Amino acid sequence: MTNRRSFIKQLSAAGMAGCIPGMVSANPLYVGGLGQQNAEPSEKIWACLMHLSFNFAGGIRHWGGIRKEFEPDQAVWDSAIKRMAERGINMVLINLDDSVLWHSHPEISLKNSWTPERLRDELVKIRNLGIEPIPMLNFAATHDAWLGKYSRMVSTTPYYKVCKDLIAEAIDIFDTPRFIHFGMDEETYGHQQHFDYIVIRQNDLWWGDLYFYISEAITRRVRPWVWSDYVWHNPDKFFKMMPKSVIQSNWYYGEEFDPEKTYAKAYIDLEKEGYDQVPTGSYHARPGADFQATNAKSIGNTVDFCSKHISQERLMGFMQTFWMPTTERFSPTILKAIELTGEAKKNFEKGK
Repeated sequence: MTNRRSFIKQLSAAGMAGCIPGMVSANPLYVGGLGQQNAEPSEKIWACLMHLSFNFAGGIRHWGGIRKEFEPDQAVWDSAIKRMAERGINMVLINLDDSVLWHSHPEISLKNSWTPERLRDELVKIRNLGIEPIPMLNFAATHDAWLGKYSRMVSTTPYYKVCKDLIAEAIDIFDTPRFIHFGMDEETYGHQQHFDYIVIRQNDLWWGDLYFYISEAITRRVRPWVWSDYVWHNPDKFFKMMPKSVIQSNWYYGEEFDPEKTYAKAYIDLEKEGYDQVPTGSYHARPGADFQATNAKSIGNTVDFCSKHISQERLMGFMQTFWMPTTERFSPTILKAIELTGEAKKNFEKGK
């Protein structure tokens, strides 16, 4: 675990301490000293989240249980990436987890996982279509079944070594990407109460482990990114402890935006506190609705609401999520989600 003091020492050594709340630097909104390849472009991010792995799902029992083999259908993957390019999507976050045959830890990898070399080939194809690929590893204890035996070693020495190795390898495979997403959502009893084995970090342990992950990214000159739902329940602690260097993706998947309601209000609160944001909507199949998607207005209304409440300086862009396996069954819904994102982008650009 990395505590706040040691984390600040690491950032100070790298000239990045101004990214911590309550500390001052000439450039507090971003990680200073990054290489030119990591410079922030002025273009808004229009991102989609694609799943190689689905073993992050807290409700995995509704989706057929833990996967033992690599699941994505190549044709579905290819058609989704192609549709993103056609609709002006310029970034794809790839939920890697146990679907890569990691050189550092092959013991966690699913049967028939993509090798790092195969993944590199896919990244070249994605970049050639004008889309920026970004790695995602969700280390939230609610979503870490993909870590196999290490998911039952959270916050131990072996666990930290595995996390460190995977972060380093992902960054290497992606050729030092601008960002890496660490998840960190929904680590609560309510989200795990149906689990046979429950792990919840809180207070200094949760923050210490978060600092560990983001330190591993920042020392490799990659900007960390997380889900923001911790702020819903612990706003004072969040704003005291969360570094400004970490990109925030608050998420709200409904269609009605009430600025007084917690999930929508979080966008406004994050803006007031000066955090860079990539607001997130969704269009995803719901097990409780016979696996139909019922929130077609989510991403469009997210764009409308956040464009009004977040300054352009800190509004980095938007993300659409699918939360479905990349398989033929869900291909129509995935493609529809991409279409909805393209429409939201077009409407946003018309309204400039």
